[in-house]
Amino acid sequence: MIRVRAELELFVADVFASVPRKDQRGWGACYLRGLMLDGRRKSIQPMAERLPDGNMQALQQFVSQSPWDWTPVRRRIAERVCSVIRPEVWVIDDVSFPKCGKASVGVARQYCGAVGKRANCQVAVSVHAATDTASCPLQWALFLPGEWDQDPARRRAAGVPDEVGHVPKPRLALDLLDQLSGSVDRVPVIVADAGYGRSVGFRQALEERGLSYVVAVEAKEAVQPEAAEPYRPPYGGLGPPTRPCYRASHQTLPDAVEATALFEEVTWRQGSKGLMTSRFAVLRVRPAGKLARAAAQEQAGGRGRWDGVLPLRTLLVEQSEDEAAPSGYWMTNLPATTPIADLVRFAKMRWRIEHDYRELKHGLGLDHFEGRTWRGWHHHVTLVTAAQAFLTLRRLNPKAPTPA
Repeated sequence: MIRVRAELELFVADVFASVPRKDQRGWGACYLRGLMLDGRRKSIQPMAERLPDGNMQALQQFVSQSPWDWTPVRRRIAERVCSVIRPEVWVIDDVSFPKCGKASVGVARQYCGAVGKRANCQVAVSVHAATDTASCPLQWALFLPGEWDQDPARRRAAGVPDEVGHVPKPRLALDLLDQLSGSVDRVPVIVADAGYGRSVGFRQALEERGLSYVVAVEAKEAVQPEAAEPYRPPYGGLGPPTRPCYRASHQTLPDAVEATALFEEVTWRQGSKGLMTSRFAVLRVRPAGKLARAAAQEQAGGRGRWDGVLPLRTLLVEQSEDEAAPSGYWMTNLPATTPIADLVRFAKMRWRIEHDYRELKHGLGLDHFEGRTWRGWHHHVTLVTAAQAFLTLRRLNPKAPTPA
């Protein structure tokens, strides 16, 4: 125990080096110990009661009122975690925190994944570094619903900065990636579920940043087959052409798969009940539809400069042998020569984020914070992230002593 306490003190001294005051860094270490100690509730009062040096008022002031900046702390955590984990992917997702009342920052009636329906809750977007064997959150952004933009009194009471307003979740995720890209040497493959992958603008923004991605998409996504050759007749002064022969036919993903897909069995990792195996197919398609055309026109510099040809992308499809229809689709901009086993492994590595959320919530009290302010929420999630980073780094340390 003494050795672990010493390791924690060194970790806090490193990641909280940007916090100016020694007493603040001391309360940071105290808060982290409270999060990692056994106990059903990880809010400030019960943690202070369990800690021999706990002081509820001091911890409350450190988390909810102290003006220390969480940005450099998260940056240092990301640097340390990525240097050890060497992530193969960054996983983007969002997590919800059920809440009562209307005063907690960002709370609104919206879809809550924790209960599986619309409920009163907060929602946060996060980015996690992951491999098949380790993962840890790197950055967080609190989603502010549109109704908060129209309620100045509630914003002031929660301490929301004037420059912060409602931003869609894909845009929040892109902002987090921009912040992280300056903290690490290499940005790995970006992985996300269909809540983000269905956004053509999100995929386009990743490509504009030079990032590779494997993101889930919905079955209703419109595509054209690889061999489609869009035809644009010369302008005759009578408006845009409307005859069907002027437009390449669109297909939904199930139709495209039924027409061309050849499935093969792929194993991607060892699960708790044995090897995880399913059937997958890879085909080349052109994203279609109004949003895809608009994105292609914008990238080309305007409608007049667009040649009417949408870029090819790789579509990964999963359909097990006992299923009549595909159960999953992923779109990627990785090279067409990427082995299917790698594509499957990247797509399936998203499971690590569920492992993180389970540990963060059930073990470290991510959703136990009872404060209501913008500053307090960001301080708490930063401290929880630091606690999980410390545990992750210790698990991966080959010199760390293991229990008998």
